[in-house]
Amino acid sequence: MSLINSRFYEAERFLWDERAATLEEQVLLPIQDHIEMGMDLAELEAKLQGLDYYPILFTHAFGTPEISSDRIAKSLSQFVRSIVSTDSKFDRALKDAGVTFVDEDVPKLTLLSEQENLGREIFYNGYKGATCSYCHGGAMNVNDEAKNNGLDLVYSDNGKGEITGRDSDMALFKVPALRNVALTAPYMHDGRFATLMEVVNHYSDNVQQHPNINFRLTTLDVEDTHGPVMRLNLTRSEKEALVAFLHTLTDDTITTEEKWSDPFKN
Repeated sequence: MSLINSRFYEAERFLWDERAATLEEQVLLPIQDHIEMGMDLAELEAKLQGLDYYPILFTHAFGTPEISSDRIAKSLSQFVRSIVSTDSKFDRALKDAGVTFVDEDVPKLTLLSEQENLGREIFYNGYKGATCSYCHGGAMNVNDEAKNNGLDLVYSDNGKGEITGRDSDMALFKVPALRNVALTAPYMHDGRFATLMEVVNHYSDNVQQHPNINFRLTTLDVEDTHGPVMRLNLTRSEKEALVAFLHTLTDDTITTEEKWSDPFKN
């Protein structure tokens, strides 16, 4: 799951099971996790304090050279909040059309191909009943509520429910931002899908009737009421169009801008 546009999650709550209440909490968890960096925070503080340049940098940021986990969390989270995508092909197409958001009234975008515009119709405008934009819409393509998207009838990982213990939270997972989604395979909380086409196939043809499935993926489309799961039955060309549109959300500045890759960039 990408960290792009994390600053726009108003409710915060990070990681697939939303166990981190804030971004400040989230950035410290991989450091401590035994399958990632496996480092004690006190050890980290001492290590950074012992490097000549870090006390100087902490003085610039906080006024004094002391290094603490709290200051590390604040620094890392502010860096993550700086990673914002605003220059994808889709952004440029909207700007060219003189609009800042997409809804049913926006005409075809001239900077997008016919295939990409069809994909946009599927994603945003409910083509064949698709409801992509309800969970991944908005200008920043983020969402603040964990949801179940019908991957399975029975889950080995119950996501948010593992944390809260509530039946209504079982198999709910954080909805990821879609910026640069074409670059962030594999997909879903368990990485089961290797390609965007596999993702599209799931939503078109294979959504499962889990008790906590999000109502937008059912035929009734009424909150707290679950009808049969939706089957979009997109054609191959329609699926390819949706994948093509998802590629227009790629912002190459995120992968090439030195300020996000070189820690010593002035």
